[in-house]
Amino acid sequence: MSEALVVSEAAGTDPSVPAVSGARQFWGRLRAQRAALVAAAVVALLVLVALVAPLLTAIEGQDPTSYHPSLIDSARGGVPLGSFGGVSGDHWLGVEPQTGRDLFARLVYGARVSLGVALAATLIQVLIGVVVGVAAALGGRWVDQLLSRATDVIIAMPLMIVSLALLAIVPGGFPRPVLVALIIGLVAWGLIAKIVRAHTLTLKELDYVAAARLSGWGSWRVARRELLPALAAPVITYAALLVPMNITVEAALSFLGVGVKPPTPSWGQMLTAADVWYQAAPQYLLLPAGSLFVTVLALTVFGDGVRTALDPRAASRLRVGTGRRREAKA
Repeated sequence: MSEALVVSEAAGTDPSVPAVSGARQFWGRLRAQRAALVAAAVVALLVLVALVAPLLTAIEGQDPTSYHPSLIDSARGGVPLGSFGGVSGDHWLGVEPQTGRDLFARLVYGARVSLGVALAATLIQVLIGVVVGVAAALGGRWVDQLLSRATDVIIAMPLMIVSLALLAIVPGGFPRPVLVALIIGLVAWGLIAKIVRAHTLTLKELDYVAAARLSGWGSWRVARRELLPALAAPVITYAALLVPMNITVEAALSFLGVGVKPPTPSWGQMLTAADVWYQAAPQYLLLPAGSLFVTVLALTVFGDGVRTALDPRAASRLRVGTGRRREAKA
């Protein structure tokens, strides 16, 4: 299996195309997809904004959690002072109604919270899904039956309803972003476990895996040395598509009031605050909603590009030689 990642399938059918490493094949196929490259640049920019959020807010001189009642017109029901939502040199995008918290600071810190929760939840899902999937495929009939039925139960659970119920009953005091990531991860690992189990059942019948078992290797050594490297491509592919889903789930939970709580910023929470005030200042709604839309779209397109780039069958359509795209000969 590992040889398939080192030698191009296209090179095997055409001696004029030199064999290239798996990394170069992946990069060549990804580079041939312009939409995926644009999406990757957008994702990289979003991650950079999340990482340097403290620096950006320091440049503006504002804090995302600071309460500024002096910026609010109490006689008008909590409307920010100034035009267009209180936009000024000190508040580049204005301030939130009723609280006076800086909108720019909350937007960039919201990127940090939303991306962080989604990535942490995805990591939990991948870790549990890989362990359960490999154990089900290698553990024998009864272990497979037990883990497969447990996986079916997890898949049958409605993610939003179960997450809402768990978040509503968990007592306060626990860091809310960590709790949201943990619950999403623990409730939504079923599909990746099914995918890993199916791939593992196929892989363990291959000759090189059978040879390893005949040489005296135990099941877990075979899994660690032979199966896990071969499972990397489908796991990475599915994980790349899980991140945008988890961002959407986190935003929905925060929008419903059970996710990330104020004053910690979150894009979903910002949408909740905008539902009454967006007519007075459209940026209340457009900024968090636009950020969510661009992030989910970019991550989805990038994940689809990664799936195509990791698919060995793409070698029959794309040639990766000296770094340029070449169509395979019929």
